[in-house]
Order: sequence, then structure tokens, then C-alpha cells
Amino acid sequence: MQAHPALRRTVLRAATAAAFGLSAAIAPAAHAEEAFLPRAITSSTIPANGDLNPYGVAFVPRRFPSGGTIEAGDVLVSNFNNDANLQGTGTTIVRFRPRGPLAPPGAAVTFFASQAVGLSTALGALEGGFVLVGNVPTTDGTSATVGQGALQVIDRFGALVSTWTDPVFLDGPWDLAIDDHGSHAYVFVANVLNGTVTRLDVAVAAGAVTLLKKTVIASGYTHAPDPAALVLGPTRLALDASSGTLYVASTADKVVYAVSHARSRSSAVNRGASVFADAHLRGPLALRFAPNGNLLVANGDAVNSDVLHPSEIVEFTRSGEFVREYNVDASQGGSFGIDTVLDDDARFNYAAIDDVANSLTVTRLGEH
Repeated sequence: MQAHPALRRTVLRAATAAAFGLSAAIAPAAHAEEAFLPRAITSSTIPANGDLNPYGVAFVPRRFPSGGTIEAGDVLVSNFNNDANLQGTGTTIVRFRPRGPLAPPGAAVTFFASQAVGLSTALGALEGGFVLVGNVPTTDGTSATVGQGALQVIDRFGALVSTWTDPVFLDGPWDLAIDDHGSHAYVFVANVLNGTVTRLDVAVAAGAVTLLKKTVIASGYTHAPDPAALVLGPTRLALDASSGTLYVASTADKVVYAVSHARSRSSAVNRGASVFADAHLRGPLALRFAPNGNLLVANGDAVNSDVLHPSEIVEFTRSGEFVREYNVDASQGGSFGIDTVLDDDARFNYAAIDDVANSLTVTRLGEH
């Protein structure tokens, strides 16, 4: 049977790109409306020092200042383990540029090398030109030696600007969400060691990020050591900017909660309203809004695991109605960080980690 002309052109373009050594990221996009394959790129997250177990992932925002070693549209990944695969001992944030070459294992570009160990999913970038990353350290890779950790502020050149510590407000910063207003921001932090969510009010200037105020806005989430996951507790956060409601994925509780008035709350609510507890939640970790307004949840399989449904990312409506799911790996424990870009101009607007393969996939959602 003779191939359809559009299919022949697509195959010819792919063959030409391969012949000239072009990756999918930089191959010509002529007649993209005729393409069948999705626009997606997968690259290794393992840098030269061999760090493993990618946890956090974050897009560099569109208005991020130029001139640094990272730029708008880049994707950052934080590594939790070292090259011996000991949990809570990784030290690197790697940078992937979707328009650039793919990275084979051991060649992921290091943006930041930390003195603090165990970089967590608490990773995000401020429009003012800074990156925030949390850490939850261990000395031997076990929950018996888990330490309090900190939140580090890094400039766009990969230099450490400041380190914030606090035994109450930053007790195991496991994840974060940023509500960015340019000159100021609200940084919401999930603390895995004491089961709380903290709001940090910060001022952003050209040379520094100043911490103005710390407030615990939610508490009471189940938190405990775990032999496989190291620790369980509140993890990913997602802010509904229009309502000011903060959604919290509580891993051990297998529930997504909602904390109202997150920007202005002055006292802690007990967990917040239970939005949904669904059988599709299997140790929920990452939580992000999709461009269509639904919630995306990455399951880490530490709780309510199912060998027939491993490493899944699940889509729900905001009220908790199941929409769709897919798995990023055939093994359990592979689905960790996810991030999205909600503006329509982004070439790539979805990023997902495969923790088993130590890889990152970036995709352009919404194209057919």
C-alpha cells in the first residue's frame, strides 16, 4: 500500500534530521500541523558526578532575566541521591535546554553543586532571577539519620546567595510552590518532618531575596519514616491563583487537601478541606495544574501501591473526578516531579521525571 503524501513528508523530514545528527529538539518544524508524533523529548538527569534519583523539576519562567547560565524555558532537575544511590545525599541541580542537545547518562549539565545534601522536590524559580531548592539530608541513606534540612537561594549564575533554616518553619522542606509577583512572592513549603505547610513572604530585588515573614498555614498531615521512601508526609503543593486556595498532596494520607486563603492566612488550619481521596492515589507526590485547569498528580507508589498500575501520573478535575492516567515506568516508584507552564506561548509546557530511569521528559501539551 502506498503511503499517504503527508506521512511520506513526515518520514522524509525525520530521516533528514537523523542524517544530519539533529535531535528532535532542534529539527525543523516545517508542516508541523501534519505531524503524527507528539512533540516530546527525553534526556538523562545524571550529571558528571553520577548523582541519581531525580526528585524536583521546574521550568525557568518566561520573564526570567537573561545573561545567566540558565534562561527562560530551561528545565531544572534536583537530584536526591549520590552516585552510590544513597538517599538524601545528592548535591546537584541539572539544567536541560529543550532547544539544545539531549544528554546521555553522565552528561547532564550541572547548574548548581550544593554543599547541602539530599536536594528534594522543593525546587522552583523566581521571575526575579533566582532559584530556590530545599534539602532533606541523611548521613547514610536511611531514615534513622534524616536531618532538618534548609531552603537555599541561588542566583541565575548558579552561585549560592543565602541559606534559610528554621526548626519549625523549614523542618524537612520536601516540596514548594511559588506565587510570584515580581518584586515579591509567596513561597509555600511542605515540611515532611513535622507535617506542616509554611508560607514564606519574600521580597525580590536585583541582588537578593529577603525573607520577610514565616507563617504555618496548615498542620496535622500524617508524617513518618518509611524504609522505601525514606519519609512520608505532605509533599507537592499547587496554588489556584484565582481563588488563593492551596492544594496539598498528602502522601501518607492518600488525600488531596485544600487550604483556603493561603496568601493571607495568619494561623494554621488542620489539614484543610479534603478535596478527594481516590483509589487512583497511590502515594501522591507531585501536584500541578494542567493548562486545561485539571489537577495532575504523580504517584510514588509508597502507599496503596498496585503492581498493575506503577509510576502513574493521574489527571483529576479540581473536585476529584478521575479523568485519565498513564505510567512513566513499568517499575514502581518512578513517578516523582512534574511541572507545567500555563501560558499558551510556551513551546514545551509539561515536564515529568522518571525516577527509575533517571530521566526527564518534556512535552508540548495541547497539540494534535
